[in-house]
Amino acid sequence: MDTHVNDPGSARIHRPYTAPAIDLGLRSFMLRIFNTMAGGLALTGVVAYAAASSGLYASIAGTPLIWLVMLAPFGLALLLGFRVSRMSAAAAQVSFWAYAALMGLSLAGIFLVYTGDSIARVFFISAGTFAATAAWGYTTRTDLTRFGSFLVMGLIGIVLASLVNVFVGSSALQFAVSVIGVLVFTGLTAWDTQRLKVMYLESDGTGNLAILGALTLYLDFVNLFVSLLQLAGTRRD
Repeated sequence: MDTHVNDPGSARIHRPYTAPAIDLGLRSFMLRIFNTMAGGLALTGVVAYAAASSGLYASIAGTPLIWLVMLAPFGLALLLGFRVSRMSAAAAQVSFWAYAALMGLSLAGIFLVYTGDSIARVFFISAGTFAATAAWGYTTRTDLTRFGSFLVMGLIGIVLASLVNVFVGSSALQFAVSVIGVLVFTGLTAWDTQRLKVMYLESDGTGNLAILGALTLYLDFVNLFVSLLQLAGTRRD
């Protein structure tokens, strides 16, 4: 008779070799995501600062090219989101780094509008908020799925309101969008972190899931940072 399942000693022997293996794989997967995201943010910062300090951004700000600079990251993000699973690993990596560089060019204007000290201060506030929220999303036992639809609806509302404000130029609407943006992107950070954890457990992190995860959390951080900067940043005289 096979008594393996009912033997308590056997259970004690096998349990440590299964659960920790999954946990170590998950930790490695999430670290890969956060390291890639951090690298993308560093590239974005370098490109943004270089474009602002060299005068490149100022030279194109008054030309129709500014629309290409602003819209190109949005288009590439859509391409990555829909096609990254069918890309080769090399193509997905190149696309992510190209996106981070384009985003840096589009964000270069913040160095012309806000002081360097306030940009640095808001960046560290954003980093602390992001890290705490992502850690909570990773460790919480609460199922955040039910909040997903509300967060996505909030995101759509932010996009539409921002597009309207391009033509209206209302400071009150901009303030409301920034406040809602902080709340939405903080929530999305926790939701996306938990969602990536579940996706890994369902697929073992195969394919380009880590790149997709890095892009998702990168967008959460950048939008959180921009929203906070619009609220707490100090404008240049």
